[in-house]
Amino acid sequence: MSFDILAAIDLRGGRVVRLRGGDFAREQVYDDDPVAVGEAFAAAGARWLHVVDLDGARRGRPAHGRQIRSLLSALGDRTSIEIGGGVRSAAAARAVLAAGARRVVFGTAALRDPELVRRMVAEHGPAAVAVAIDVRDQQAVGHGWLRDAPGADPVQSITTLAAIGVRTFEVTAIDRDGSLEGPDVAGLQRVVALGAGEVIASGGIRSLADLEAVRDIGCRGAIVGRALYEGGLDLAAAIALFQAPTEPSPTTSCQ
Repeated sequence: MSFDILAAIDLRGGRVVRLRGGDFAREQVYDDDPVAVGEAFAAAGARWLHVVDLDGARRGRPAHGRQIRSLLSALGDRTSIEIGGGVRSAAAARAVLAAGARRVVFGTAALRDPELVRRMVAEHGPAAVAVAIDVRDQQAVGHGWLRDAPGADPVQSITTLAAIGVRTFEVTAIDRDGSLEGPDVAGLQRVVALGAGEVIASGGIRSLADLEAVRDIGCRGAIVGRALYEGGLDLAAAIALFQAPTEPSPTTSCQ
């Protein structure tokens, strides 16, 4: 089974940041140059970059168009890039994909407007669409993870979205996000057991052992953020251990 490691680049105010537990008041700034960060991840062998427009998630519309276009232009031919945060319309999704993103990630829109997601899957194919299931207090929430945001049952949401063609679900334990406390293995296992699609783990991942734990329960990948920025997890080493090398071209041998 393939297992992808997605290096996270979260954007706020044009800078690369991480939040603790989804709290915008607990922000750590890591770099002022998103492209330089992406270049470093690509040099380490990253096959995927997970880029989130945090300001867009709060505003309900993309807010980092220039930075995202720069990332796609500089790195889109070397690594696959998925974009999320504030993508709540067909126009916004089409713009991201037209700019070169491999995949668009719906969050709030998927919970409140599954028909939009169905249309995007039909238009672009299931490989071009992922859904973020961000869980707090056993509820899937959107709207930039605001505390008073309306929630939905995660299992029902995943079941509904899988039925309309979604095949990739990125499941985040919000309270663990940016915490380096380890992933919510039990919660992820419940989602994997649904058999509704591929599950990518997110939230709290800090080590090779955490990656192994989520892989072994059936997750098809993991999003890693703070552990990469603070040196707890070496991206190149993780890729070497968990991602199978590209298959070599067939050769003819002489007997």
